[in-house]
Amino acid sequence: MARPAVVVLIDGEHYPPVVVDALRSLACDYEVRGAVFLGGTEKIQAEDLGAEAERVYGLPVLFGADPVAMLDEAIRRFRPEAVVDLSDEPVVGYRERFRYISQALARNVAYVGSDFHFSPPRLERLSTSPSLSIIGTPRPAGSTGVVIVPMGRGGPAQPEVIDGLGTRLSARELLAWSRQGRHAASDHFEDAALSRVTTVGCRRCGGGMAGQPFFSNVAEGARVANGLNPSLTIFEGSGAALPPVATDACLCVAGANQPREYVTGYLGAYRLLLGDVVVLTMAEEPLVSVEEVRSLVSEVQDLHPGVPVVPLVFRPRVMEPVAGRRVAFFSTALPVMEPVLSRYLEERWGCRVVLFSTHLSNRRLLREDLDQPAMRGVEVVLTEIKAAAIDVVAETAERKGLPVVFLDNDPVEVFPAREGALRDACGLLAELAVRRWRQG
Repeated sequence: MARPAVVVLIDGEHYPPVVVDALRSLACDYEVRGAVFLGGTEKIQAEDLGAEAERVYGLPVLFGADPVAMLDEAIRRFRPEAVVDLSDEPVVGYRERFRYISQALARNVAYVGSDFHFSPPRLERLSTSPSLSIIGTPRPAGSTGVVIVPMGRGGPAQPEVIDGLGTRLSARELLAWSRQGRHAASDHFEDAALSRVTTVGCRRCGGGMAGQPFFSNVAEGARVANGLNPSLTIFEGSGAALPPVATDACLCVAGANQPREYVTGYLGAYRLLLGDVVVLTMAEEPLVSVEEVRSLVSEVQDLHPGVPVVPLVFRPRVMEPVAGRRVAFFSTALPVMEPVLSRYLEERWGCRVVLFSTHLSNRRLLREDLDQPAMRGVEVVLTEIKAAAIDVVAETAERKGLPVVFLDNDPVEVFPAREGALRDACGLLAELAVRRWRQG
């Protein structure tokens, strides 16, 4: 059996004969094709290690001021199946190691250390149409148009098709599903009701550090989607988990208000490197300052040069007229956003917000909100389709004789994005998806 090909990461804090012995040991199980020198000179005797390295270590060694670039070059040149890390503190700390892991996984190469092994998520190429993460395109004749394949933590046991294109889904339809024991606020119901497209609902459980679900039925869902003759298939991730399906283009979404290391550090860097476009949501005060957004954009572009980065915010869009009505607004927004979102609803849609709840994902607090005295003055219930929107909010609204109007969230570019940046980014994703699909 052929031994897996690898490149190794080494440093000058290890005495070269020790590294050479480690390489000999590795050669029993691996084909060691080359090495990347990460730095350190404490135990290096050769004055010109660059010229002497192949003689000292017995294999080609790449040097450079930027170890990440050198690792990328080693992967390109030696085409390994894995990177084996023979380095350690003080040359490689936690931040550096996760950056190298991210780079390897983004190139579909495993990363192996003494007590860990990271594998790139297994992405099957199943879609028979151009595919990407999130985007909308016109529907050509003879096609189902856009088909979305979401995977939710409350998705169905068997992939199911919801025809949002031909059927308008109201709270009544979703309540009927909920009363059958279904999670009627799952992503495929939400997408079908709000985006008016056909969806194929799937489920997943668990998520690895690099985004591999522990279990999912997305592969089966992809085959169902193929049978619908889509012009474009969108595979939605779930939380930090990636759909286990290879796509032609990828949109990476990150929160600008997240801790910085969650976005550009750890294996957040891996997800950014996968993205053909990066969108930074929640990019507004009081969640995050303009200076912090600008800094994050710069950091993302340093990590992934040339990638379009679009900071944006979300603003509620009501799916039916509510002008002149007193409304209760139920969402998953952060409480600090109440003044901004309430003001926007009133100014843009002409309603009056008399109750604002951010507790869609907390059923106990949500029920308390629905029992507040302010509910007696409500004429219309506005809700996102998430979490307990159907089994708690819509059920309560029906008992109270109140109509339910669904809310979507429209993306709006903010500084430092220019006007039209999101539209151009979506166009780029569509172009990449079609071109790469045609190229096979």
